[in-house]
Amino acid sequence: MSRVIFMGRTGCGKTTLCQKLDELELKYKKTQSVELYNHAIDTPGEYLENRNYYSALIMTAVDAEIIALIGDPTAEDNFIPPAFACSFAKELIGIITKINLVEDESQIQKVEESLKAAGVSKIFKVDTVDDIGIEELFTYLEKFLSLKE
Repeated sequence: MSRVIFMGRTGCGKTTLCQKLDELELKYKKTQSVELYNHAIDTPGEYLENRNYYSALIMTAVDAEIIALIGDPTAEDNFIPPAFACSFAKELIGIITKINLVEDESQIQKVEESLKAAGVSKIFKVDTVDDIGIEELFTYLEKFLSLKE
């Protein structure tokens, strides 16, 4: 089964994206370990927040067709390492979540700059709860995933 792996800080929206992709009810839960969904791999935020866990992200990404690095513009820091895409032999896209909660456009620009510095190939701006940008993101993911399984 083809999957996308979501990586990002704690609380950035990775689990919500997994639930949305699999058309599940959206409900908050703290991801404690790597979790597999039909079309996604959800990773704990601590894996990106602590460089000692980067190897776990790299090894888990082997089972994915595409890598999505998530940035939260409402967070103080996103822990997005520069040149992070170099760690993978796969396409790495960026997703900026929670865009409806942003009070200042500079918050989005800051995350966008971090994602570009990480080496993402494309950036999507979404709000999962309000369905903003989700269709465009999922249409793009269909190139890599068999979403109709």
